[in-house]
Amino acid sequence: MSTIESLNAHNFHHEIEETAGVSLVFFSHALCGSCRGWKQLLQSYSSAYDDIKIFEVDAESEMALTNEFEVFHLPALFLYKDGQFHAPFESIASVGEINQNIRRLLKLPAREMP
Repeated sequence: MSTIESLNAHNFHHEIEETAGVSLVFFSHALCGSCRGWKQLLQSYSSAYDDIKIFEVDAESEMALTNEFEVFHLPALFLYKDGQFHAPFESIASVGEINQNIRRLLKLPAREMP
C-alpha cells in the first residue's frame, strides 16, 4: 500500500525535483473537514494507482509554501510530472474522477507555477 509522504519547506523542492513520474501535492490542515475526507480519498487513490506519488503539506505550519503557491482555500492540489510543475489540480472527490482528471491534464502543456 502506498502512503502519503509529508513535505515541509526544507525538503519540498528537493523531494519534488527528485520524483520521477507523476506526483500530486496536497495542501491540507488537520482541522479542515474537507481535507480529512480528501486525505482518505487520496490514500485510496494511491492504493489503486500506485504509479502516482502523493505528497502532503500542512498549510498552517508551512506558511512559506502556502504563500508561494498562493493557496487561499483548502484543500489545494497541484500536479507535477518528472519533478516539474504541471498544473493546479481540481476534481470531483472520487478515485475514478481523480484518475481521469490527472490523465486529462497530463495531455495538456505544462503551466507556470502559481
